[in-house]
Amino acid sequence: MPSQFGNQYSTNPKITLEQWRCLVAVVEGGGYAQAAERLHKSQSSVSYAVQKLESVLGVAAFTISGRKAVLTTAGDMLYRHARQLLEDASALELSARRASVGWESQISISVEVLFPMWLMLDCLALFGEESPQTRVEVYETVISGALEVLQKGKVDFAIDPRIPLAHNGELLPASPRVIPVAHPEHPLHQLNRTLTVNDLRNYRHLLVRDSNPQSDGKTLTVEVAKRWTLSNISSVIGAACKGHGFSWLPKDKILNELSEKSLKILPLQGGSERVVPMYLIYPNRDDIGPGARRLAEIIRQRLGELEANEQASP
Repeated sequence: MPSQFGNQYSTNPKITLEQWRCLVAVVEGGGYAQAAERLHKSQSSVSYAVQKLESVLGVAAFTISGRKAVLTTAGDMLYRHARQLLEDASALELSARRASVGWESQISISVEVLFPMWLMLDCLALFGEESPQTRVEVYETVISGALEVLQKGKVDFAIDPRIPLAHNGELLPASPRVIPVAHPEHPLHQLNRTLTVNDLRNYRHLLVRDSNPQSDGKTLTVEVAKRWTLSNISSVIGAACKGHGFSWLPKDKILNELSEKSLKILPLQGGSERVVPMYLIYPNRDDIGPGARRLAEIIRQRLGELEANEQASP
């Protein structure tokens, strides 16, 4: 018996992906000439593709204002759906390629700077034993840096304490700890008492710059008048060791400095340790390749072992 919807989904599409690509290029390029340059086509072929699309659908996607093509209301709707269609088509092709060739030749991941890099290197070494031909690219991100690389599709997965909108994150074991520290001779230590947040506001705060160039510059730490923002965590550690200010730093990255007494934990009221949950975040879990999936599994297992060891320690 025929479906009540007739042949709605069996009819062959009348518009090709290339025509949709031309429409999107005109919108995002700002005109037919710019679209032709983007697509490496002649301007006449781009113009014809868009005109054919408009003719088949019976709508005007653009009006001409001076020398510029301006979207109509219907054109705006077509553009939004066309862009999604092209993204879906690209994702489908990527999934098909991954399925046909097996493990990826290259895997890219982003790792928040608070995550213990020594442990990540251990995981990469284990993965390298299983897949020595796979290249791995690691982005070390700060604050909202993972958001940028996830949105731009630069990474297969991210490890970060913040889950971007429209994404899900899997909580990982063995969350890193960050602690407030300063040089033992810093004025904060000379107060010889438990410190409050107000005490910290009177001194220079050392921070790592957000690795996302689109960031608004805000931080998730205490607000102070005096601040140095440096490009990497090694520089922050070095500045703190020289007595230039205080900072919240990952405990595992400053064990030597604590042992050598070039840094000392600040006795902060309410506790001098923060636990920072880390999440495993995929841009699209359905599209994750077998190599990236295996690397994520190794990281998860290694963190589980670390957590078990920590819990077993007296």
